Amino acid sequence: MRERIYVCHTYYHVYVTFLKELKLRAERGQDKMGGATLVLSKMSNNFENLKERVESTGLFEEVIEFDEKREDYFPELAEYRKGGKGFLGNLLTRIRFTKRYAELEAEFVPVNFKDYKDIYVYCDSDPIGYYLNQNKIYYHALEDGLNCIKNFDAARYDNRKYFGLKAFLSRRLNLIFVQNGYGKYCMDMEVNDISVLQYPCPRYIEQSRAELAGRLTEEDKALILKAFIRDIAGLEKQIEQAKQKGDCILILTDPLCTLEVREQIFRDMIHMYESEGTVFLKPHPRDDLDYATLFAEYPQFDATVPMEMLNFFPGLRFKKVVGVLTEMKAIGFADEVVRLGADFMDRYEDPLIHRQNEQI
Repeated sequence: MRERIYVCHTYYHVYVTFLKELKLRAERGQDKMGGATLVLSKMSNNFENLKERVESTGLFEEVIEFDEKREDYFPELAEYRKGGKGFLGNLLTRIRFTKRYAELEAEFVPVNFKDYKDIYVYCDSDPIGYYLNQNKIYYHALEDGLNCIKNFDAARYDNRKYFGLKAFLSRRLNLIFVQNGYGKYCMDMEVNDISVLQYPCPRYIEQSRAELAGRLTEEDKALILKAFIRDIAGLEKQIEQAKQKGDCILILTDPLCTLEVREQIFRDMIHMYESEGTVFLKPHPRDDLDYATLFAEYPQFDATVPMEMLNFFPGLRFKKVVGVLTEMKAIGFADEVVRLGADFMDRYEDPLIHRQNEQI
């Protein structure tokens, strides 16, 4: 029986996995922690050569890529998504969808999860959640992003009609699947801060990301940077540039709206803040707007670098860091952080699109 396996869908997931494994190594000692497998799902991100960089750190026993498939990859599932007549008709088609989706996904799963003692899955709303529950494999879920359930309780929003019944059908009977702690074979759901969550779930457990990052040694930080930074010399040059510019404003992008509207959002944000200092951009890893071309006049950090890693560079300080919907709690390199939030987004799209929790 092998020790642990982590299924990651984003660079942030991999970063948190490093934090967890480094904590385990400190507690047990390198010789006693056992080997872990890291799985990189290619469904949501282009990880480029992250696999090779992670392997070079020696922290994981194995790094595997997973060609996870969205439901639209399987044409036959479209029929189930049409639903049936009334609540019972919709429920029956969802039961069939849940079972069939897991069956179709099976051929793309790159490991035998039953070989592992502990399975950790970020964002179990993705196909892997369906697969594990239908195959009766117990796992630990982890929140998709920092305090993401506070901002978007996907389980309750996606099932906002008859949530109690749907949660029962998932958690007790495994007839359908509800993510984020409501799957029958989900043992627990790890979140950063339970106190900020509006709705309870009996499977929530708390593990502060700040606590994990706060115990990192300089050796640990160097190991993380080795894995995540494609061009350390280039990044250090950008950081020195920021130090020399005096007052600097860092704008964090988000994969919001259509590309055309997204470009307008960040042009407007730059206009709002450029009078306060030199503007730097940090594109989101899943933001596919071409900032290098469209915003070439502004210095930019590598999109693949989780913003939390900027905390690792002593002396880097921004006057202000500004985001739209990004959670800002992990930023320790700014005098002030600004999260513009839903009120700002109301100017650019239908508020119902980004005010999900208000519709639960």
